[in-house]
Amino acid sequence: MAMVVGRPAASIEARLRFWQCRSDGKTRLEAACEAGVSLGTARRWIVASGGVRPRTPVPPSGRFLSLEERETIAEMLTGGRSKSAIARELGRDRSTIGREIERGTNARGYYSPGAADRAAKNRAKRPKDAKLAVAKRLRRFVEDKLKLNWSPRQISKALIRQFPDDETMRVSHETIYLALYIQSRGALKRELAGHLRTGRHLRRGHKRSDERRGKIPGMVNISERPAEVADRAIPGHWEGDLILGANNASAIGTLVERTTRFVMLLHLPNGHTAEQVAAAMAAKIRELPAALVRSITWDQGKEMSRHAQFTVDTGVQVYFCDPHSPWQRGTNENTNGLLRQYFPKGTDLSVHSEKHLRRVADELNGRPRETLDWHNPAEKLDELLVATTA
Repeated sequence: MAMVVGRPAASIEARLRFWQCRSDGKTRLEAACEAGVSLGTARRWIVASGGVRPRTPVPPSGRFLSLEERETIAEMLTGGRSKSAIARELGRDRSTIGREIERGTNARGYYSPGAADRAAKNRAKRPKDAKLAVAKRLRRFVEDKLKLNWSPRQISKALIRQFPDDETMRVSHETIYLALYIQSRGALKRELAGHLRTGRHLRRGHKRSDERRGKIPGMVNISERPAEVADRAIPGHWEGDLILGANNASAIGTLVERTTRFVMLLHLPNGHTAEQVAAAMAAKIRELPAALVRSITWDQGKEMSRHAQFTVDTGVQVYFCDPHSPWQRGTNENTNGLLRQYFPKGTDLSVHSEKHLRRVADELNGRPRETLDWHNPAEKLDELLVATTA
């Protein structure tokens, strides 16, 4: 009978690659493909670890001191060399050498490289016993509170209050979560996870840094914006955003021209839905010649989900910044900071009339700016208006 040869076991490198992809926010299928394993293998890894990235053994990386380096430390100490000199010789941080000498010095006051190397390897051994697996009194307390539907964070804080002088009765909320999700730790029974608010038995990964739930369809990224926008040589490119009032219930729209720093404010007394923002913005830019409104750069707020229709109606292209990148709208961010002098945070912004918004904008546009060689935005915009009509 012929022997059936199965798929070879996945390497440590494959596991590392898979979990790194998951940490980066990739799907299970994407991570499995990059790691070169089957989807079934990926699923088994996730279930076995409770959805938490395990402490996978990694190949030596040179991060930790070697026996040869420890022997060099011993020789240089014997020769009377300082910790700083030893650190320079080995290309290590002085604090690393200091800790190593402190840990490796025996009771007679001598640094022993062999003993220090063995002690370091013992400290690095994994897996170590989970705290909740060996501390029975602590585990009973955690189990009792979980059954009362307490959250791990509430349990962790309650331990400090109820046992202020007992350091053995301490556990972080993250340790409790890990004990619930990783059953190989042998600490807490999986059914206790049903008492968590989510009721999940597997931990879900965080979204990747460049992912945004409810992503706006058809966005044109700022990377596709014409080069002329960046150097501010050609006017008519604007940056926009909302400043929000108390509980995000009210808002004022802001538009700032990049070359002149000229400000226009959008009156939004009845709300800041996508339709209301698009209508207010279209009305405002129609007050200017078409040559002075070439593009608008906004963040990825849902209030701009009608950007495509706005572009059709006005002919003005909208570009979107990357998530969590306010510096890509630096002029607008600076202006919004100035506007908070007039519209403080935590106040109702719907009470301000359109007339008041125009007065505030006029005041800002009348301030001299160092970046404009101490001219003001209104003067600079007037120059442009004269040029376009000449």
